Amino acid sequence: MHTVFFEPAGPDTFAATASTIGPWSTAAQHGGPPSALAARVMEAWEPAPAQRLASVAVDILRPVPVGKLTARTRTVRPGRRVALVETVLSADGQEVLHARGWKIEVAADPVPPTAAAAPPPIPPAAAAGAPAGMVWEGYGTAMEWRYVSGGGLDEPGPAAAWMRPTIPLLPGEEMSPMSRALLSADSGSGLSAVLDVRAFLFINVNVNVMLQRDPAGEWLLLDAVTAIGPNGTGVATSTLSDQSGAVGHVAQALLVAPR
Repeated sequence: MHTVFFEPAGPDTFAATASTIGPWSTAAQHGGPPSALAARVMEAWEPAPAQRLASVAVDILRPVPVGKLTARTRTVRPGRRVALVETVLSADGQEVLHARGWKIEVAADPVPPTAAAAPPPIPPAAAAGAPAGMVWEGYGTAMEWRYVSGGGLDEPGPAAAWMRPTIPLLPGEEMSPMSRALLSADSGSGLSAVLDVRAFLFINVNVNVMLQRDPAGEWLLLDAVTAIGPNGTGVATSTLSDQSGAVGHVAQALLVAPR
């Protein structure tokens, strides 16, 4: 396994390592690493210390190949209190991922937060394990998993798992809270799968993450549930928590079809 998800490969260009490989093909990345990379690029674009990246909407246009990605970024809506930034990732001249993020002003004076219930504790390492029933190299082994409930695709239904990356996104860089959130968030639909992956195909076309506060520490709890309609559209929703309580929410739209 590589020691990072991406290596710098030139101006605004990044080379994906084998640690980005997703569960469906060794040629395609899991959605988490490129989404986290897009957030990292957005945060570095015209940085404003008085703002934080609070909401990111990612659209996955096609499978993201395990290769070089080029980032193109622009400010869609400038502003002192709120600003909208867009990053497009391309591979071999073809756009593969669009991400838009809202940077929101950090309040100068404290704002009373809503109360958050304490999450379940992180289970001991003996309880760790990757989702069952899938080829889970690359991303799956670059993340540490500790299930609180459910147990992957062999146990259909809602599931909750603590997750943390075992390697950095890029060499010598500490991951930002939003990048860490996106790195885990795309796993919600897999954790809470309600149908047998051997009989049904389900692919998320997007991932939207909204954080009311930045998560602290390296562990994130992803508490996920999936609902599927009769027309083949599914929705996976997850709550993200750190060890102090909930920090935000995730939503994913799914294509569901018999194989």
